[in-house]
Amino acid sequence: MAVRHQLIRRPPDALWAVLSDPSRYEEWVVGTYSTRPGTGAWPQQGATLRYTVRLGRKEFEGHTTVRRHEPPHSLELEAYSGPLGTARIAFDIRPWGEHTLVTLDEHPLRGVGGALHNGALDALMQLRHRSLLGRLARTVEGSSPDRSGRDARV
Repeated sequence: MAVRHQLIRRPPDALWAVLSDPSRYEEWVVGTYSTRPGTGAWPQQGATLRYTVRLGRKEFEGHTTVRRHEPPHSLELEAYSGPLGTARIAFDIRPWGEHTLVTLDEHPLRGVGGALHNGALDALMQLRHRSLLGRLARTVEGSSPDRSGRDARV
């Protein structure tokens, strides 16, 4: 299991605003080239988000389903990775003074990825999480609330 945390220098509602905006996932999810709506109202439980991942010249289509939605404290997703199976991705969101402490917990759940899960895979996921959480922090910290209280891109 790969668990990593990041301090984000904005309040939890600013982080939640970014997590709730499916058009912004490509800004912070490592490897995501583009996103588009799936089914349901993101990030309500059962809603999906479709995306394209690019690895060199190869493109892969995937989707993510919301499995648990408890704003502004937690969001749990199941990401479908084609023949590799699925992964559980959980965000635990806590106020930390005037800032936010977010913990990311990801592990393979179903399919080949789950069957072959090992320490080496966790080490690779830790590297990915370092980048992902850094990008998420920059995205959230680069947003500012507009007059309606929602986050707007700076």
